[in-house]
Amino acid sequence: MALPGASGIKLPPFSLPPPHPLGANPSRSSLCTTNAFLRRRCGAFAAVVRCAKRTGKRRYPSEKKRLDRRHKEQLRQTAPEEGGVAREAGFWRLSKLAVPASEDPGKDFVGVSPPLLQAIAKALKFPVASMLPEEAFSVIRKSFDARKVLKEPQFIYTVDVDAKKLLDMEPRTWDFIARLEPKLGAVEYMPDEKVATDLISMLDFHFKGSDDEQGTSYTVNNGSICPPRKKPRVAVVGSGPSGLFASLVLAELGAEVTLLERGQPVEQRGRDIGALAVRRILQSESNFCFGEGGAGTWSDGKLVTRIGRNADGVQAVMKTLVYFGGPPNILVDGRPHLGTDKLVPLLRNFRNHLRELGVAIRFNTRVDDLIVEGGQVKGVVVSDSRLQPCSVDQKLSFDAVVLAVGHSARDTYSMLLRHNVDITPKNFSVGLRIEHPQELINNIQYSELAAEVRRGRGRIPVADYKIVKSIGEGDAKSDTEQVEQNRSCYSFCMCPGGQVVLTSTNSSELCINGMSFSRRASKWANSALVVTVSSHDFKPFQSHGSLAGVEFQREYERRAAIMGGGNFVVPAQCVTDFIGNRLSVTSLPPSSYRLGVNPSKLHELFPPYITEALQQSIIMIDKEMPGFISTEALLHGVETRTSSPLQISRHNDSYESTSLQGLYPIGEGAGYAGGILSAAVDGMYCGFALAKQLSLFTGDIESILGKAQKQTGSVKY
Repeated sequence: MALPGASGIKLPPFSLPPPHPLGANPSRSSLCTTNAFLRRRCGAFAAVVRCAKRTGKRRYPSEKKRLDRRHKEQLRQTAPEEGGVAREAGFWRLSKLAVPASEDPGKDFVGVSPPLLQAIAKALKFPVASMLPEEAFSVIRKSFDARKVLKEPQFIYTVDVDAKKLLDMEPRTWDFIARLEPKLGAVEYMPDEKVATDLISMLDFHFKGSDDEQGTSYTVNNGSICPPRKKPRVAVVGSGPSGLFASLVLAELGAEVTLLERGQPVEQRGRDIGALAVRRILQSESNFCFGEGGAGTWSDGKLVTRIGRNADGVQAVMKTLVYFGGPPNILVDGRPHLGTDKLVPLLRNFRNHLRELGVAIRFNTRVDDLIVEGGQVKGVVVSDSRLQPCSVDQKLSFDAVVLAVGHSARDTYSMLLRHNVDITPKNFSVGLRIEHPQELINNIQYSELAAEVRRGRGRIPVADYKIVKSIGEGDAKSDTEQVEQNRSCYSFCMCPGGQVVLTSTNSSELCINGMSFSRRASKWANSALVVTVSSHDFKPFQSHGSLAGVEFQREYERRAAIMGGGNFVVPAQCVTDFIGNRLSVTSLPPSSYRLGVNPSKLHELFPPYITEALQQSIIMIDKEMPGFISTEALLHGVETRTSSPLQISRHNDSYESTSLQGLYPIGEGAGYAGGILSAAVDGMYCGFALAKQLSLFTGDIESILGKAQKQTGSVKY
């Protein structure tokens, strides 16, 4: 039977490529011949099918099974032979140990409780949990799981088992340790205990040199001492996490470091923020964004990251935070955070340690320009940020400049462009901040267990949420529509038990964020709901070149300021009215924002593609969290500074700018981090890379801290 429309088609003579000899592998040329033959045979009928590479949860089932088999085989190879004597030593890591919330001592207890011993006994298949000695076990991680699919909420533990100690204290466990099998994601054998150390102790042990009275240094590495020489001079611009950790590494390794901060130390910065909240006095250089510790100091102090919680570099940063006064439970908590009240004394201790190392810390010192000679940075031009912009400048000479500014240092971006530094626009997100009563979120997430929260003082952690939604996927008819319709909308910087705060650095612009103290005891819960934007959305601002994303931010911050009515009053709208595209005519629900809210048409603030994405995502969230759309829920505008709107190009290994020698852009402002942890890790690795270039040490930091995350276009925060 002939196919319709196929009568006029003529196929070329059919011939197969020559067969390959038995047992031989086909050569590259013969494979190319076969592929070419297949393409000719297909002609206009079909295109060559190529399977796209998928990663993470999007992997094909066959690929997942293959990876699982490979991982299981690797686990078996690392573990000693079953029943072997080698099992008497080493450590076993037991993960996913579940303890019902009703039986656990609570979120603040990080020891080994009887219910946890029962979970350990079940994993070891040991019959009597009470016989197991608590001293043989160490809690590595503790998190809370309240998903609706569970019969009841539970705490999830990761525990390390010291095999030698366990067998010494309870010899009857030998048969059970001998038969223990590695299991992917649940049971892992480790020859040695994974003990992370703080950065100071690590530097003392591996790299520390000694200084003489003449300002020269002897560099020690693996027993070899380099000749004494004059210390290299390094400027670190910005005292956020990346700047502090870069300064710490460089100073410990023998550099002469000057830390330049445009804002105030945390004590005075706190007073300036208080004046803003009470008397509406905005200090342009000392506020929620600028000052010692960076923007994260007056935020929630979250210590979560996507670069790997168990990575050696991340663990070194976490241990260092504890060394400077952070609570030890952040090392165990599955979702750790510090809170502003804990960050302030921590930063004070950090500052004192840097000064003991000889770091010159200059507050109220704004870097206005770079001194460039022959394509290389030779120093910086600074001024007193408390004075007028036309005040007398000062020139300072340095061998290298580490640029660790935050994402709000827009004047620094303009200065870099004047020196033709390579800057590219980067995707970021904008949106609104939603606020609910914390009790409402507790009830949505925990149901009857909500009574156990007790404003952060109960056994159960204050409820939060993390949401990611994809809007409009698959509806695009062209590449342009694809960009406009396929967007991610997600929660950002969710602050349980927190408050909404002003993060403007200019009185004519209005932007907000959330913050919490360590107890998270406020009666409100807030989170940004933001939509991704890209260079396609910046086309109206193309005249600003690489700073188009910055102007995009400014445009909507100005609109928000006008919509709020000025004087830092925030435009607000009930969630129900935002979805219905109508003004909130009745009185607004209470807000934690202290400078006042003004009923506004927030649905008219952003372009339709952003507004509609927010509306659709809120409706989708309510289906998963019934009650999220509530008359008690209030939207505030506007959230624009979720991350840097640009990226300053740099070399992967040296961290040096690709267009200007001697300049080292790092952290969130440079587009390589998004939060306290990732920024600190970036600064730490940059410190080692620069110290190596300055011949302060010749070792391999990756052998101790592992490889740093390489930035190749997309940033992993």
